[in-house]
Amino acid sequence: MTRTRNTLDRAQVLDFVDSGTRSRRLLVAGDVMLDKYFYGEVTRISPEAPVPVTRVLRQKETMGGAANVVHNLARLGAQVWISGVIGDDYHGESLVKQLEEQGVHTGGLIRTAAPTTTKVRVIGGHQQMMRLDFEDARPLAGRDAARLLKETKARFNAGLDAVIISDYGKGVVTGEVCAAVIGEAARRDVPVIVDPKGRDWNRYAGADYITPNLKELNEVQPAPVPNEDEPVWKAARYAMKKFRIRGMLATRSECGMSLIRPRLAVHLPTKAQEVFDVSGAGDTVIAAFALALAGGLPPAAAAWLSNLAASIVVAKLGTYAVSREELLAALKTAW
Repeated sequence: MTRTRNTLDRAQVLDFVDSGTRSRRLLVAGDVMLDKYFYGEVTRISPEAPVPVTRVLRQKETMGGAANVVHNLARLGAQVWISGVIGDDYHGESLVKQLEEQGVHTGGLIRTAAPTTTKVRVIGGHQQMMRLDFEDARPLAGRDAARLLKETKARFNAGLDAVIISDYGKGVVTGEVCAAVIGEAARRDVPVIVDPKGRDWNRYAGADYITPNLKELNEVQPAPVPNEDEPVWKAARYAMKKFRIRGMLATRSECGMSLIRPRLAVHLPTKAQEVFDVSGAGDTVIAAFALALAGGLPPAAAAWLSNLAASIVVAKLGTYAVSREELLAALKTAW
């Protein structure tokens, strides 16, 4: 079993995070979402129905789904383009504004007749009271799919260092879209990293890496997989062979993560600390991993860096995008 610390080039990793991220160009294609929060206090039960009345004190709108992956990349200093769909509505405008404020190129966002995928959460005190979802998760097809693929190909023509496919099961990441993106990337020798959803991984065939959590990895196995190094390694090899995927970075909660390739298995423990919230940690992992690969770091070093980035995020409350400065500071104290 490979011991990652002995194989890491400390100077190479530090130099990349310090000055190499800004020149890397990445495309994120997938399910773009807006996360909307209403925070308040509950002081009484409604006279209209037996439900709590939440008096709203403040609200917040943040980038979610594929947009959160983009947010992480932008905060890490990369040049980022996004491909996805939004509605011709307020929520779509909010997403575009937030993305552009981070310097993200939004020309690949296609406006459709469907609503912008939005999750509205009502928080009373420290407890989530309700969630409302606005979405149309039918598979993208026809003219809208053609427009999305046209914009995506234009980005390839301008040059890319890596591509992320962020699948949240909201209709954008179809077999047609995956085949086109993965095929185009293969022709240009650009790595593709996929954050999967559901049981059908056939649409990800040909991808360089896939980044499931343990639950997602279990969904494509013939038998349950315990959270242990050897079973995870075997499960990863099974899925890679079955779905024709070259490598896997499996996230394993309190057991860290595992990087599996045909002739390599690296198991990375979590950093000992208090965990507040794992929301969005998977987005941070794939963003940091893909960015490191785009910068030419070896896969084991890229996995180690993404594990460190995730350790910063889970110590925060709510979805959080780690910055290049935070990651650099963590790196300097990690050895």
